[in-house]
Order: sequence, then structure tokens, then C-alpha cells
Amino acid sequence: MASEAAVAARLGLSARHLRRLFQDQVGVTPAQLARSSRAHFARRLLDDTDLSVTDVAFASGFGSLRQFNRTVQQIFRAAPTELRARRRVADRLVADGGLPLRVGFAGALAWEAALGFLAARAIRGVEHVDGGVYRRTIVIDGDPGALEIRRGGHDHLVLTAHLPHWNGLIHVVEQVRRLFNLDADLASAAGTLGGDPLIGLRLAALPGLRPVGAWDPLEVGVRAVIGQQVSVAGASTLAGRLVERLGTRVPGLGQLGLTHMFPSAGTLAEADLGGIGLTGARVDTIRNFSAAVAAGSLRFDRSVPLDDLVASLVAVPGIGPWTAQYIALRLGEADAFPSSDLGLRRSIECLSGSRVDGREVAELAERWRPWRAHAAFHLWNLNR
Repeated sequence: MASEAAVAARLGLSARHLRRLFQDQVGVTPAQLARSSRAHFARRLLDDTDLSVTDVAFASGFGSLRQFNRTVQQIFRAAPTELRARRRVADRLVADGGLPLRVGFAGALAWEAALGFLAARAIRGVEHVDGGVYRRTIVIDGDPGALEIRRGGHDHLVLTAHLPHWNGLIHVVEQVRRLFNLDADLASAAGTLGGDPLIGLRLAALPGLRPVGAWDPLEVGVRAVIGQQVSVAGASTLAGRLVERLGTRVPGLGQLGLTHMFPSAGTLAEADLGGIGLTGARVDTIRNFSAAVAAGSLRFDRSVPLDDLVASLVAVPGIGPWTAQYIALRLGEADAFPSSDLGLRRSIECLSGSRVDGREVAELAERWRPWRAHAAFHLWNLNR
């Protein structure tokens, strides 16, 4: 986990100024907030799983068992073994066939709509949606793993993790939260969009619709490039061929509908992509984008403003404004909006009863700032 100094440098601040901002805004330093977050995550593992105390410590991001015991004692006034003894036996999830975890959220969640969006764009072998469950392969420190995510109740999802080791499990959970946008500010989005004459009724009909995120920037970027001027179904077919040729095969996951890990940026930057069905221009763009990802020249950690992120993506040969805005939207930028998208235009024409072009769509979307990504998802959902 990055130090305060590293986080501050990433944001262009001094470590002292970063600590002052945190103290002013949330009353703790970044390090104190990180320790508290790890400790509360560990408390959930102690309650909800049969992992040993040592495994809980490392799964929660602690560097040593001594540090873990000290932090838990400070925050909860009890040792980890005491907390484990107090757990609600009748209500806890049992680790059987993977490690199940609750992933909580506040507000409404349009789960079926989120699954529908992911199912239509699922990359064969890497992702699979069936029976109300989203499944995918992931990479943990170079080793393969798999996740299953389902609706658990009105306020939580259930994540079942099949991992080679548990170090850093907290980061896996954070990525699941980003994938399903569980921390979206729905109230603020509704405040801006709810009274809009064009999409206000759509928002009222499906208040829990959240822009779906992405597991990995490389994966969603390559999938977006493949989808340039190609149908959603056609792009999924091409992406599946790419994975079958270049992805690493993962045995033993066939019962989950999974077979491969998505190829790395380095692999894609140097790969022979001929014969898959991609145009020469798409092949070049995938290589250019993958090379930029491998070199670390694109910043996907939300540390740069939306306009800067889009500009850096457009600077990659072959990536235009639509692709850049779509990638930004899937990476969690709430105001990203691919205004030239054909599906958005068709939905607006359906709702307004009049024809519009890309320029008119962009002008119309100005009134939806800073929640244009939410508006885009409600428009896309109209076509489902």
C-alpha cells in the first residue's frame, strides 16, 4: 500500500499538506484512515469467514501479525481472537467452495440491469453471466483466481472469492465495489437529473441504475477499441477470439464458465493479431494502447481530471473521443459522456421524437453535468 508521501506526490502535494487536508476534512491522517479501513475489513473477515487470524491479517493488508494485533486492539479495544469469539454464528457466511464475503452498499441497486450490461459485453473465457451471477477470472500477483458476485440482499452483494492466496484481498473487494459502482452518489445524481424533461422519468423508473465500472483498464480499453464501429455482439466475439489466442489458460474453472486470464499489456503490445477478424487499424490501435499501458504513460488511478485523462487517451494513435470518453466512463468518471455514440443518439431520438446529430447530443448533455455518465446509462438502458 502506498505511503502518505507517495500518495501526496501522486496528487502533486506535500505530505504535510495532504495530512492537513485530511485532518481538516475527515479528522484523521491518511495513514490513520487506511489503518482504520484495514481493521474494519478485518473485523468483517473475523465475523464472516473461517480464515485463521493470521490469514485475516494479511488478507486485510497488514504487513505483520504484530501490527495487525496492535491496530485491532487500538480500534476495537479487543484482540482479534476476542472479536472472533463474539461473532454472530447464526448470521455468518461459511467459507465452503470459495470464500464468501458481504459487500455492502447504500441506496437502490438495479442489479439485473447491471448484469444485463455486463452479459452483453462479456469476454468469452474471462467473464460469464448466468443465473443472476457475474463470474470472472482475475490475476493476483501473477497468479490466476476467480470471483463470483451475486445479489445477497437489499443492502449487500455476496462475493465468493477463489484465490491462490489471500494477501491483498481488501483490494479485490475495493475493485468489486468500483465494478458495480457501489459508492455512487445516487442522491446527488437524482437531484440533477430527476427533474430533466427528457430522462427524469427514466430515472424515476429505475432509481438504482448505476454506471457499470470496469475490472481492469487494459481490458476495458482493448474491448472498447474492438467495439469501434462494430456491434456489441460482434465485438464480444472478436474479444473472445483474442483471449483464446493470447490469454493464459486457467484449468479447473470450466464449471464457472471461465477458461482464460486476459492477456497482459506487454503480450498485446507485441502480439500477432492477424486472422482474428480485426482490421489493420484496430490491430495497430490495440498495440499502441497496450504499449502505453505497459509503459505506464496512462494514469488510470483517478488522480487526473477527466479532461486530462481523455486528452491522454486521445493522444494514443487510433483512439478518438468516443473511445476515450467510453473508457473514462467505465473507469468511474461520473461526467464522462461519449456524445457520438449511436445508441445514445437513438435513445434521445426515441424520447424526444426528433432527430439529433452528435453535436446536438453533446449540447443537450451539458444540462446533465456533472452526472452525464449516469444519464448515458439511463439512455443505454432504454435500448435493452
